[in-house]
Formats: sequence, structure tokens, C-alpha cells
Amino acid sequence: MNRVTNGAQSEGKRSSSRTPRDVPPDRYQPRRRRTSAEPLSASWRPDPGKREHSRANGRVSRLTKAYGWRVYALPILLVITALVLFNVAHEPAQRVPSSAASNGTTGSDITEKPALPANLNVPTAALPDGGAFTQSGRMTWHVVPLAQDGTSGKRAGTGGRLYHYTIEVEDGIDPASYAGDDSFARTAEATLSDSRSWIGTGKVSLQRVDASFPNPDFRVRLTTPDTATRADLCGFGIPFPTSCYIRGFQRSVIINLSRWVRGALAFGADMGTYRQYAINHEVGHALGKTHVGCQQNSDLAPVMMQQTFGVSNDYVAQLNQVDIYNSKAVPADGKICKPNAWPVLNLGDTAPAG
Repeated sequence: MNRVTNGAQSEGKRSSSRTPRDVPPDRYQPRRRRTSAEPLSASWRPDPGKREHSRANGRVSRLTKAYGWRVYALPILLVITALVLFNVAHEPAQRVPSSAASNGTTGSDITEKPALPANLNVPTAALPDGGAFTQSGRMTWHVVPLAQDGTSGKRAGTGGRLYHYTIEVEDGIDPASYAGDDSFARTAEATLSDSRSWIGTGKVSLQRVDASFPNPDFRVRLTTPDTATRADLCGFGIPFPTSCYIRGFQRSVIINLSRWVRGALAFGADMGTYRQYAINHEVGHALGKTHVGCQQNSDLAPVMMQQTFGVSNDYVAQLNQVDIYNSKAVPADGKICKPNAWPVLNLGDTAPAG
């Protein structure tokens, strides 16, 4: 059966008034002009492209019936896999974030901790033996309220910019190790209100505030050793407990509880002087001061010298090798100073304020 005959039959189904003998014999000759009421002639050579397209559609239809949605998902997954492999092959190695970045410190592109010197020998940097202290707190702090008798919260100093600060204690510390919040707060505030402290320079004034103050300039925070060293908050690669100032962490003056309880070897048994030094040194950072070394043998050490580790430039210089922000602060020149807690010295003392 050919396509023309089939076409005639189809047309015949739609009108039964015309019979085959009514059709002229030459009606379906090729290229003959169509007359009125004649059916359209079909092509004798169908488009091969359409035929292949029809076959392809049939194959897709069969695959779809057999595998369902997987037919469409598989090509997408192949493309995604190829993109992932390409990105992995071309992505540069990731740098290890430095502790400085997490602390809000800028100015260095160093991304790894340098190794400690093989011949590290700093006997004065170790934590002395002494009383017990809480090793790890909750990493949250509470503000110690001002004394109700009106003895705290007064402005100290008359010149320069006025800085407001809170005194805080980390939650979870056993108060027996530091004699309680009020004792710590009284010592810190008395130190910063002393004329030998930073207010004695005439360039700053300091005032303690409580939790109701919206945005203090810095926070003096008694902090457990684990919290102080977590993520290298204090001591970049230094294997000794230390205090520090972290501007990017709510402008926190971190006072390490272990040092507050046991002090530093350079200060011997003089815990009072060491605590005054620790407060003045770290608050000095909050005021923009940087580390310095011993200037003259046997002089009082500048308060911005890292006296927690010792008062010998040779010792401090060893630790500075692993501290990317103090690597050139102190030369190993053999100079040794005496411990000192104050930025401003009494008449006759020769150490610089630092």
C-alpha cells in the first residue's frame, strides 16, 4: 500500500459521496497542478533528518520508561563532577590562618607558626611553683560591680584623653585562688589610679565603669590559662603562660590567672609588684604602647619590657624569635635590668617609661 492510496482512503472516510471511478486517471501524477477539492499530495521522499529525529525521540522515550528520572539526572551529575575535579586541580593550596588574623591584628602575611629555636633556654620564663588555680573557665566574663561605698569609679588623672574601662572575671574560676572578685578589682583599679601609672604621664586619664556603660575603651579580664592560650589568644607560639591585650576581642586586657596567682621568676616572691606590672604592661598595649628591651644594665626595666619572661635582653630576644610582632623588639645585647612595675618613676630613677 503506497502513501497516495492511503491518502485517498483517508479523504474517502471523510466524504462518502465520491467514489474511485469519479476521480480522473491523471489526478495524482507528479508536478500536476492541483485542482479544486483535490487532496494535497504527500512527499515521495520524506526528510531524512525528521526521520532520524523521530528515531532519537523513540530511543529517549524507551530510556525514560526504563530508567525514569535517572536519564536526566546522570548528565547533570557528570557535569558537576567534572567542574569539581577541575576546581580541585586548579585551586591554590589553602593557607593556615594565623592567630593574628583571629585576634584582629593586622600588618603581617605570615600564616604559620615559626618553629621554636632548637637551643631555646629561657629559665626565667617558666611559671613558678605556688598556689593552685583554675585551669579552664567558661570563656565568658562578668563585670565586677563598683564598690557601693563610693571608693571606686572615680576619674584618675586630669590630662589627655579619658579612657573608660571595666574590670571583669571569667566565669567558672574558683575565687579562693585569687581572693575573690573584689580583691582583684581593687588591685587593678588602685594600680591604674596610681600617679606612677599611665595617668602620671599627663597624656591620659582613666575611669572605671560598670556593666551599664555601653562601650568601654578596654576591659581588664582575669582569665584562666586554657582560655588565654586557646587559639593562641596570648603568646604566639610561646610555650609559657602569659597575659596579653587583644584589640579584636572586645579590646580585652587578658590577665592570665596562673600568673596572677604565681607571678614570675624575675620578681621572686614579690607578688604585689608583679601584679602591678602585669596590669600596667597590658593596659599599656591598650593605650598603644609596644614592647621595648632593657636600655641600660642594672637600671629599672621599662614597664613595656616583657618582664614576665625575664629582665635579660638575651632571654627575651630568644622568645621574640617566635613572636612575629616582636621579632626585632629586643636585641640580644647582654643587657640586664631590674624588675619594675611602673611607667612613671620616682625622682632619681633612670629607667624610661617605655
